[in-house]
Amino acid sequence: MESLILKSPFLPPPLKRKPNTKSPKTKPKIPITAKSSIHSDPWSSTGGNISKPKPKSMNRKNPLSDDNARGIIKARARYLSALRKNQGPHAQTPKWIKRTPEQMVQYLEDDRNGHLYGRHVVAAIKAVRGMAGKREEERDVRMVMRGFVGKLSFREMCVVLKEQRGWREVRDFFAWMKLQLSYRPSVIVYTIVLRIYGQVGKIKLAEQTFLELLETGCEPDEIAFGTMLCTYARWGRHRAMLSFYSAIEERRIILSVSVYNFMLSSLQKKSLHGRVIELWKQMVDKGVMPNSFTYTVVIGSLVKQGLCEEALKMFNEMRNIGHLPEEATYSLLISTSIKSDDHDVALRLYEDLRFRGIVPSNFTCASLLTLYYKTEDYAKALSLFTEMQSKRIAADEVIYGLLIRVYGKLGLYEDAQKTFEETERLGLLSDEKTYLSMAQVHLSFQNSEKALNVIDLMKSRNIWLSRFAYIVLLQCYVMKGELGSAEETFQALSKTGHPDAGSCNDMLNLYVKLNLIEKAKDFIVQIRNNKVDFDEQLYKTVIEVLCKEGMLKDFDQLIEEMRTNNCFKDIRYFHTIIKVMRRDNKQCENFMVSIEPDTVALGLLLALFLAVDNFVKAEEVLRLLVGTGKGLPTVNQLVGKFIREGDICQARRVNDQVTNLGCRLDSEIIASLIALCGRKGELKQAQEIFAAVADAPLSEKSVFIAMIDAYAKCGKSEEAYSLYKDFSETVHDLGAVGIGMVVNALTNSGKHHEAENIIHKCIQENMKLDTVAYNIFIKAMLEAGRLHFATRIYQHMHLLGVPPSIQTFNTMISVYGRAQKLDKAVEMFNTACDLGLSLDEKAYMNMVSYYGKAGKRHEASLLFTRMQEEGIEPGVVCLLYTAQVVEI
Repeated sequence: MESLILKSPFLPPPLKRKPNTKSPKTKPKIPITAKSSIHSDPWSSTGGNISKPKPKSMNRKNPLSDDNARGIIKARARYLSALRKNQGPHAQTPKWIKRTPEQMVQYLEDDRNGHLYGRHVVAAIKAVRGMAGKREEERDVRMVMRGFVGKLSFREMCVVLKEQRGWREVRDFFAWMKLQLSYRPSVIVYTIVLRIYGQVGKIKLAEQTFLELLETGCEPDEIAFGTMLCTYARWGRHRAMLSFYSAIEERRIILSVSVYNFMLSSLQKKSLHGRVIELWKQMVDKGVMPNSFTYTVVIGSLVKQGLCEEALKMFNEMRNIGHLPEEATYSLLISTSIKSDDHDVALRLYEDLRFRGIVPSNFTCASLLTLYYKTEDYAKALSLFTEMQSKRIAADEVIYGLLIRVYGKLGLYEDAQKTFEETERLGLLSDEKTYLSMAQVHLSFQNSEKALNVIDLMKSRNIWLSRFAYIVLLQCYVMKGELGSAEETFQALSKTGHPDAGSCNDMLNLYVKLNLIEKAKDFIVQIRNNKVDFDEQLYKTVIEVLCKEGMLKDFDQLIEEMRTNNCFKDIRYFHTIIKVMRRDNKQCENFMVSIEPDTVALGLLLALFLAVDNFVKAEEVLRLLVGTGKGLPTVNQLVGKFIREGDICQARRVNDQVTNLGCRLDSEIIASLIALCGRKGELKQAQEIFAAVADAPLSEKSVFIAMIDAYAKCGKSEEAYSLYKDFSETVHDLGAVGIGMVVNALTNSGKHHEAENIIHKCIQENMKLDTVAYNIFIKAMLEAGRLHFATRIYQHMHLLGVPPSIQTFNTMISVYGRAQKLDKAVEMFNTACDLGLSLDEKAYMNMVSYYGKAGKRHEASLLFTRMQEEGIEPGVVCLLYTAQVVEI
């Protein structure tokens, strides 16, 4: 007969067995339906915990009275094993109880039918639960439980109480329970009620119940106290929790680690990190062993309190004990170490995280990217991003923003733009920092227009501009040179608070760049009145403006402000200015002995004293500059500025003082000064400057060329020719520029024979000349009437491969035209067109003129029409002459 036991729905399908040839036993088998009801109860004993298996018995088990009961138990075990595997590692299984044969028979014969509780207990549970949803006036627990009076033991009533889901049912059933004869006050039943009240936040009822517990004479144990503490912690009643905990300490009751975890976590959520640390110390003093969660909470509070070293010590202690830290703990410590500039600690933590096989979160990766960006280790930043992609760590907007900055620093402009576009495509573009990062990359590549487009895109998406956004927007307008927009943006920035020193520096540089010196002066007064906190760069810009404009009074006031600012006392630039401005003459002479002065600062002071005509101080500063051995480049820059501004007096004064000190300026500066004198017609000054350096062994040909140019501009062609001959006898090569100047000067003064001699010499010696020099030679021979020689010069130029210019062809057209070789002139014109040169009005006018002289009016008319088709507007002279030729 097939066994009824194998038909149970909780057991796996029966295995196929061989038919039994033995006669069946006459003893009937009892059908059993194996069921179990498992309920997680944090306040009950930890029965069934697979981490604490029951040790094997020392005594041998007695055989069961039913020879098939062992098979039932093993089949049930196999079923629960399969169920546990399907549920995962956290599956719960009932506690296996070892019973005697008599207890096993009783278990099979009772009315539980495999359930955890008896039928009457299950019925009572359902009856009490049935009151849920009823109004208060409709609830009558006595009527509901009238059939269970005298049938439930105290333990069974506790079971019914524990299985309730609503606090009202618990309240009503507990009130009915206390009226039963089997009821006896116990801390267990009160703990059950406290737990359920605490879960739903009925703190008043919980407190009343706890007082009732004390009034009954029951002594609360650590579980009851812990239940009450967890209730306070769960609902944020920290004062009541700490007060209640103090009362527990007086009773010297040691709580479990789970209760401490509840309290620590609750205090941390309210940012009471000091209380967390204090409670942790009390916990350790009591000998309660913390678990992984405890360490995680306390480390977080230590970090929030700024106790980073203690947090790291606790982290190491946690690892040494054997607890595996969570990724969030690693992330928090890495982020904190980076903020406190403990970069080595952060990197060691990250390496330990990787060694333990923990996948970092995107927050951890963002912190490391920030570290690599701050330390300018951009290669590691890109390597980390590649690692993120390989491990499929989703990048957020912060990471994309950092990546854009890294690409910008590496000069990977296109990669930065692609990353920004990808961020927008993924729908992650929402923070203004990402927009501004891309705008700053555009600015670093001098693309202010695209930077403005990014900010306009941000505005169109209703993202409000922050203070930092206004700073970046101001940088865009300053780079673009839009004064009006820059001033409006600066005003908007000022409304958010005092403008920063960087923005003030940008505005001041814009005024200087646009040569708005008066506005720059007013702006300096404005930011000083507004008490703007100057940084090093803003001080330098203001000092530069004041020195160059000779604003000595304002400069003295600024120096007094700088003296009271201790931030700049160790910077050599400011130290130099303060010492020079506040020392007497004797101290200034001994200044170099104490420190090495800053040459840039001395150069500005020199410009200031020259601007206010304080030549005594200027000479002292110049002596300091020359004495440093590194100051001449600064003096060269200052003299070059004077030359560009056309100030011969100041440039000459500084040059003379440098010469008197036994030094000399760069040859290029001296050459520029001589050329300036030539342009101004100050030939005598040019000769004096040249005479001071002409005999020096380091004199370069640029000085001689400048002097030749000065002679030429002042109409002294003979002196220019004489200087050329003197230079040629010593150096032999004046260069294409110098020779061109001499030939041009001789030609303008009508000395064609001397010019022709120089040209012959250059061609015979195969001197390396450029296109401009050959153009000068051809033009000189054209004006001298030496047309055949001019043609030879052009052929020589073509033979050497020197590329002709439009001026070359214009001059050769004139040469062939004057020689009445119209076909050669036309050939020159067509050659210029074939080379793709842009012909000007002069070329067309020459050809029209020579066509007219040759009587070819039709060709002249066609050429004039072609000139207009090319978009060349003829001048008045061209129109009158062409009208005469072609009768227009």
